[in-house]
Amino acid sequence: MAAVFPLPGLALRQRAHWTDRIAHATLIAIVLALGVFLAGPLFVILIKSLQNADGAFVGLRNFTSYLATPALLQSLWNSVWVSTAVTLITLPLAFGFAYALSRSCMPLKGLFRTIALVPLLAPSLLSALSLIYWFGNQGIARKAIQAVGFDTIYGAPGIVMAECFAVFPHALMILVTALSLADARLYEAADALGTATSRKFLTITLPGAKYGLISAALVSFTLVMTDFGIPKVIGGNFNMLATDVFKLVIGQQDFQRGAVVGLLLLTPAVLTFVVDWLVQRKQTAMLSARAVPYRPKPARGFDALATGYAIFIALLMIGMIGMAAFASIASFWPYNLTPTLRHYTMGLVDAEVGTAFVNSLKLAAGTSFFGTILVFVGAYMLEKTRGLDWVRPIVRLLAMLPMAVPGLVLGLGYIFFFNLPANPLNGLYQTLPLLILCTIVHFYTTGHLTAVTALKALDGEFESVSASLKVPFFKTFWRVTLPICTPTLLDIARYFFINAMTTISAVVFLYSPDTKVAAIAILNLDEAGEAGPAAACAMLITAGSTIVTLLFIALGWFVDRRTQAWRQTTTR
Repeated sequence: MAAVFPLPGLALRQRAHWTDRIAHATLIAIVLALGVFLAGPLFVILIKSLQNADGAFVGLRNFTSYLATPALLQSLWNSVWVSTAVTLITLPLAFGFAYALSRSCMPLKGLFRTIALVPLLAPSLLSALSLIYWFGNQGIARKAIQAVGFDTIYGAPGIVMAECFAVFPHALMILVTALSLADARLYEAADALGTATSRKFLTITLPGAKYGLISAALVSFTLVMTDFGIPKVIGGNFNMLATDVFKLVIGQQDFQRGAVVGLLLLTPAVLTFVVDWLVQRKQTAMLSARAVPYRPKPARGFDALATGYAIFIALLMIGMIGMAAFASIASFWPYNLTPTLRHYTMGLVDAEVGTAFVNSLKLAAGTSFFGTILVFVGAYMLEKTRGLDWVRPIVRLLAMLPMAVPGLVLGLGYIFFFNLPANPLNGLYQTLPLLILCTIVHFYTTGHLTAVTALKALDGEFESVSASLKVPFFKTFWRVTLPICTPTLLDIARYFFINAMTTISAVVFLYSPDTKVAAIAILNLDEAGEAGPAAACAMLITAGSTIVTLLFIALGWFVDRRTQAWRQTTTR
C-alpha cells in the first residue's frame, strides 16, 4: 500500500535523508581536504624530525644534536628576546593610540586609524627596506642611529624597529575592540564618587581591557617569532629561528634539523593559542543588556594630547611608507635623487617582477575565491546541518589548528609532504594551485571564525521551516543564508586577498621560477643588491592591495544596498 500511495511522513524522511547525505558528504570532503593539506604536512614534519638522512628512526637524536649546537641555540635565544622586546614596545604604543581613538574627542579619527592600519596592505619587507634607506650605511639619517648607541641598523635594532611597524596594526585592532566595549555606568558611578582620573584608569579601564591586552601581546609575540621576511632583509649576521630553518632546508638541504627548527617555531605558536583559548574561557561579558555605551566627553587638554600622540604615530607610519615610495623613484640613491620610473621598469621588465606581480594577483584572486567558498560552505555545514556528530569536533579542531601554525612551518611541511615521490599529489609541487591551497590553509581560521560568527547570528528557524516545507537545505542556503551573509563573504574574500598578496613565509619554500610571486621577488632583488627595484616592487604590492581594498569597499556598499535593505528601519 505504501508503495502505491506513499505516505507524507515517508516522503519527508526520504527527502531529508537525501539532503542529509549531500551535507554529510560535503562535511567529510572538508575533513579530508583539511587532513591532506594541513594535518598531513604537519605529521610529516614530526616524522622527519625523528629520522636521519637515510630515513631511519633515530628518536630524539636530532633534538639533542640541535641543543648541543651553540649557534643554533643562540638563534633560539635571539628569536625569544627580540619577540619579547617588540611586544613590550608595541603594546604600550598601540594601547595609547587605541585609547586616543576610543576615549577622546580628537578630530580626524577615521584618518588616523586608516593611516595606522596601512601596514596591513604592505609586505612586511617594506618596513625593513625603508629603515635601510633611513638609517643604513647610505641612509639619510645614519648618524641618528649611532647617536642613540647603535653602530648599525643591521641586526637586532633594525629587526626590532621594523617588526614594531609591521605588528602595530594587528595589536591596534584588538585593543580598539577591547576599549570599545565599556559600560558608561561604571564611569558615571566613579565620577559621582569623586574618583580621580588615574584611579578610574587603573580600576575600570585596564581591568576591562586586560583580555584584549593579553591577546594583543600573544599575537605580537607570535608574529615576530615566526616572521621570516624582516630578519632576512635587515638582520645581517643576526640569526633567528625563521632564517635558520630557511638556511638549513634551502641552503644546506638538512631536512632533519630543518624539521626540528620547524617544530620549535610551532611550539610558541601552539602555546600562545592555548593561553589565548584559556584566557577567552575566563573572559566575561563587558556589556550587559542594560549597559550604556561609553561616549567620550570633550576635554580640551586631553583631546589635544591625544591628537598630538596620534599625529606622532601617523608621522612614523607615513615616514616608513613615504621613504619606501621615495626610494622607489630616486634615480641613484643617495647621489642622484631625481625622480624616475627606472626602478619600476627595471623591476617589471628586466628582473621579470611583472610576471611575479601577475602571479601574486593570480594567487590572491584564487585564494580569495576558492578560500571564501571553502570556508563559508564548511562553516555552514558545521553550524546549520545535523547528523554525523563524530565528524564535527574533528572539523572544529582542524579549522582552528591553522591559527597555531606559522606559515613557515606550514610551507616546510608542504615540502616534505608533496615532494614525496610516493605521494599521488606530487604533481602539485611548485605549482600555483598548491600555493593557493597553502595560502588558504594558512589563513583558514580567521575566515572560519568570521563565517561562524555570522551564521550563529541567524535564527535556526530558517532551516526548521525549510525542512517542514520539504525544501532542500541547499535552496535555503542559496536563497536565504547567502544573501543575508553577503557582507561577511566580502570581508572574508578581502581578508584572503590582502594576506595572499603580502605573505612570504607560507610560500617561500614552494615556488618555482614560473610561479614566483612579487613578495619573493623583493627578497631576490634585495639579495642581488637592487634595493631600488625591491622598494618599487613593495610599493606595487601596497598599491595593488590598496586598490583592491577600495574596490571591495565599493562592492560592499553596492551589495548592502541590494541585499541588506531589510536591515534599514523605515519611518512614516
